[in-house]
Amino acid sequence: MSGVTFDAGGLIALDRNDRRALVLVARAAERGMRITIPATALAQAMRNPARQARLSRLIRQAGTDLVALNAPDATAVGLLLARTATADVVDAHVVVCARRAEQAVVTSDAANLRRIAPDLQLLAV
Repeated sequence: MSGVTFDAGGLIALDRNDRRALVLVARAAERGMRITIPATALAQAMRNPARQARLSRLIRQAGTDLVALNAPDATAVGLLLARTATADVVDAHVVVCARRAEQAVVTSDAANLRRIAPDLQLLAV
C-alpha cells in the first residue's frame, strides 16, 4: 500500500477529530506515504474552510495529492457507475483515485464503496 485515499466520510471524521482518522494521517506522514483526496470528496466535506483547519492543513501538506475530476477520470467514473449500476459520482471517483494510486480508502461508509468495488481495501473510521 502506497498510502491512503480519503472519501468524504473519512474527511469529515478527520475534521471532527476522530482518533482513527488522525492516526492514519500521522502514520502516512511518518512512513512517507501519500494521501490522496479526490476533489469531489473534498467538495462534499468542506463547508467552512475557516473552521475546518484540519482539512485545510491536510490539503496543503506536501504529501497530499488533491485529484481533480478531469475528463479522463470523468469517463472512468461514468464507466464504473454503468458497470456497477450505481449512481454516486463521488464514491466512484474515490474508487478510481484509490485504484490508480494503489491505496486503501479511509471511509465511514464502507457499504456504499463495497457496492462499487468489493475488492477495494477499506479502513473504517
